[in-house]
Amino acid sequence: MPADLHARGVHGEHPDPHPDDPPLLQCREQAPCRAVLGKHIGNALREELNGFSVVAKFATTASDGKTYQVEHYNLDMILSVGYRVKSKEGIYFRRWANSVLKQHLVDGYTINRKRSDALHAVVKVLSRSTEPEIAGTAEILERYLPSLVLLNDYDTGNVPIPKGDESQWVLTYEDAMLFIRSMPFYTQSDLFGRERNGSFQGIVAGLYQTFGGEELYRSTQEKAANLLYQVVKDHPFSDGNKRCAAALFVYFLNGNGILGDDDSLLVEGNALAAMTLMIALSAPAEKDTMIALVENFLIRHESQEIN
Repeated sequence: MPADLHARGVHGEHPDPHPDDPPLLQCREQAPCRAVLGKHIGNALREELNGFSVVAKFATTASDGKTYQVEHYNLDMILSVGYRVKSKEGIYFRRWANSVLKQHLVDGYTINRKRSDALHAVVKVLSRSTEPEIAGTAEILERYLPSLVLLNDYDTGNVPIPKGDESQWVLTYEDAMLFIRSMPFYTQSDLFGRERNGSFQGIVAGLYQTFGGEELYRSTQEKAANLLYQVVKDHPFSDGNKRCAAALFVYFLNGNGILGDDDSLLVEGNALAAMTLMIALSAPAEKDTMIALVENFLIRHESQEIN
């Protein structure tokens, strides 16, 4: 299955494997594999795809010269089965699916209707995952999908910097360190949250640096995004930089009154984990893009909650 999400389908007992298919589909000729796939297809139809049109039958001539009615399943079924299979083929399939998401999210593709529909299907299935990072990636994508504006901006390298909200609260170095020391990880390790060479103090001070009497980071969202990025990428602590970054990010949003409440959080845990990992995996040259993405995520979600 190539990266443009052209779904050839999971066939019945007489498959015609294609070299571009992911390993999950290439294993169909083996009897044990067919049995496992059949079980997962049945479970998917019963548990989540009941009532949906996911299968079509086509007449296919097999190698024995006979014509059979072969079932072809659509993208919903392929994705559902792919995220159920626990074999090495299932792992390869999930890696393939996640690589497609990364291509759309980070590398940038020209978005046409076919890819848009396919991406919606991927998001729908990923959002059901019990793995936080996978579900979080789906949550991030889902926030951007309605207009697809940012996906086009990734392609052109012009992710906009939104206006944001004026900061109502100042994070001090002392407050930040007290917060980190209150985390349970701090007492469980001699390295977690221990500052290296005063670098974290510089990060906090940098959030409020000015030029010509104007703050360089003017909005709460811009400060929060830079705080998250710099703690993840600059490694100011001996251990636990990603955990500290995510916790401080939430602490900062809450201090400025825009985090929300338990019923309507601005950033859910899965999305926060996905954003943190996305930053950790990004290249240094992508710094401005990563920060702008986090800002847009905060502002777009906040406006959706208001509406």
